[in-house]
Amino acid sequence: MCGIVGLFAPGRDAARLAYFGLYALQHRGQESAGIAAGDGGTLRSHKEMGLLGAIFNEEILAQLSGHIAVGHTRYSTTGSSIVVNAQPLLERSDIGEFALAHNGNLTNTDELRSLLPVGTVMQASSDTEVLAKLVVESSGTMIERIETAMQKARGAYSIVLCSENELFAFRDPWGVRPLCLGTFDDGGYVVASESCALATVGARYLRDVEAGEVVHVTRDGITSYHVHVKDEFPALCMFEYIYFARPDSKFDNRSIYVARHEMGRRLAREHPVDADCVMAVPDSAVPGGIGYATESGLPYVEGLIKNRYIGRTFISPDQSMRSRGVHLKFNPVVENLRGQRVVVVDDSIVRGTTTPRIVALLREAGAREVHLRITSPPILHPCYLGVDMASYDELIAANYTVEEIRAKTGADSLGYLSLDGLIASTGRKRDEMCLGCLTGVYPTEPAEHERAPHALTRSS
Repeated sequence: MCGIVGLFAPGRDAARLAYFGLYALQHRGQESAGIAAGDGGTLRSHKEMGLLGAIFNEEILAQLSGHIAVGHTRYSTTGSSIVVNAQPLLERSDIGEFALAHNGNLTNTDELRSLLPVGTVMQASSDTEVLAKLVVESSGTMIERIETAMQKARGAYSIVLCSENELFAFRDPWGVRPLCLGTFDDGGYVVASESCALATVGARYLRDVEAGEVVHVTRDGITSYHVHVKDEFPALCMFEYIYFARPDSKFDNRSIYVARHEMGRRLAREHPVDADCVMAVPDSAVPGGIGYATESGLPYVEGLIKNRYIGRTFISPDQSMRSRGVHLKFNPVVENLRGQRVVVVDDSIVRGTTTPRIVALLREAGAREVHLRITSPPILHPCYLGVDMASYDELIAANYTVEEIRAKTGADSLGYLSLDGLIASTGRKRDEMCLGCLTGVYPTEPAEHERAPHALTRSS
């Protein structure tokens, strides 16, 4: 998923602002982080494996001087979790150096690699480096090179790129991954994966960067260009609404919190149950849990307390880490659960490894009944566009019925929100979303070597 931030902020310490912006986006990636900064003449960078707080200190940030910066916090999909794949990537071209940070996943990386000159030296193993090399090997101005890359690349990419004195941000023509634009009241601009990062650095949200748009920021101001490619149509990832985005963010000025709250309300109407209380699995399911309680009239209680220093188990790239993580991540509130018939609201069931442990944890704490309610439809298909959504073999809903999943989780009942209910909750139109993980229909075709037999692509 990754989190990216870019700043053009004359008179400000851009690297420090990027650091705090990335802190607001740490939920989008916890494997590595980096910042590159320019002062009008020199581009410097620092990146390492791990969390921001362990990577950067005052001494390192002081070395990243300048009014322009791009930053990245990584969650790997293409390319292994090693330091050479950490971003931003620094590249040298015949028009100067640049740093590039990418959120998304390309679906034609092998094809793009074949377009590079023979002998092109690759340091990393990620699709991001292939895209960066494509920019290097193109001709013309940076805007022209970006346009060339956008015409050739397929898949999901939201990107921030800076030279020593200019900032660029661009988003794939389908708009799969989020990207927004903000400004400081006294001048300067910020681009970030989510609007929550703008508030953190004291910037004001202006709008989302549009699908297929290139934003260019210099001392002369901001300009915008649109790149048109064949078969483009809007396709913002629905899983951003379900799980990934912070609830205090907004897409196209629509609140994520309000959407998730509405998912819970609709879920209560679609799958009511005779119970004593409602709880949510922290943190992303909390708005949905409150919505379910509001609609059902049942009291909302805290059933699980989350250890705030344990990362999201879904993000962990190692399955054995994911399996162990649930025991470290939650503690039950026994006083709220003992003898109760509990509705447990969660945002999704992907592999089905964590949910049975949560149900067992609640029963051990004394819950008399456990009724699972999920604020998304069953996850039936892998994601090829930037979410590590497993294979068909690993996706529990691709292999078992709802009743079989209920039995495997140990719950007394199980209800999923309908697809129509989910879409209506976002306030968006169905044809504005990527629903690939729910329907198997993708906005752009996966590469042949990774395409599953079930996968379909949507025609325009």
